[in-house]
Amino acid sequence: MQIGEVLERRRRELGLYQADVAEALKQAGISVTKYAVTRWENDKTLPNAEQFLHLCRVLKIYDVMGEFFGESDALTDGLNRQGKERLREYADLLRGSEAFCLREEQTRTLRRLPLYDLAVSAGTGQFLDGENYEMVECGVEVPEGSNFGVRIAGDSMEPRYHDGQTIWVRQQRALMSGEIGIFLYDGNAFLKKLVLEDGKTKLHSLNPAYEDIVISTALPLRVLGKVLS
Repeated sequence: MQIGEVLERRRRELGLYQADVAEALKQAGISVTKYAVTRWENDKTLPNAEQFLHLCRVLKIYDVMGEFFGESDALTDGLNRQGKERLREYADLLRGSEAFCLREEQTRTLRRLPLYDLAVSAGTGQFLDGENYEMVECGVEVPEGSNFGVRIAGDSMEPRYHDGQTIWVRQQRALMSGEIGIFLYDGNAFLKKLVLEDGKTKLHSLNPAYEDIVISTALPLRVLGKVLS
């Protein structure tokens, strides 16, 4: 199967336009136009290594060898795409569990990270105070790369995230479409899923009872970090 064929098929499965893919790459620091995406899909040109890796993340292609070369993995053999993604999510949960970590991981030195007392809203939005936090000791239950923690208020990210739950975040300025992070918009901090589609930027709630927040070009959207747990 041609690389371009895989890229186009996966993009269409996710309901993305070529402009959406280009915008997601731009947010990841890869400056390309939608015409570059067109040329990749038509096999006129090939993305370089960095572009290709980010493309796979944007298009949620986790089994690269299986997707592009048809080489099966014994662990994922017989699973469809959804099954492979669920298996990947389960593996992430096991890695975050002290009971299933390698012994050397369990003896890792404790870290001290800031935990914000003022909850990030998972509903209507609430300001994240930059000074109102406490330093807490964290072990292997907190993912590597985390810079700070916040407590959730609200139910708009149910069933994955719950009211009162503490989540851990890696501070970064950009996210790809489909990733969950902490955002600052119109003076409020949100825990949401970033969605780029139809030329629009949206903050999406996992709870269907809540409508998407469509980002206005008149107001800046600031990414505070990516949720790791």
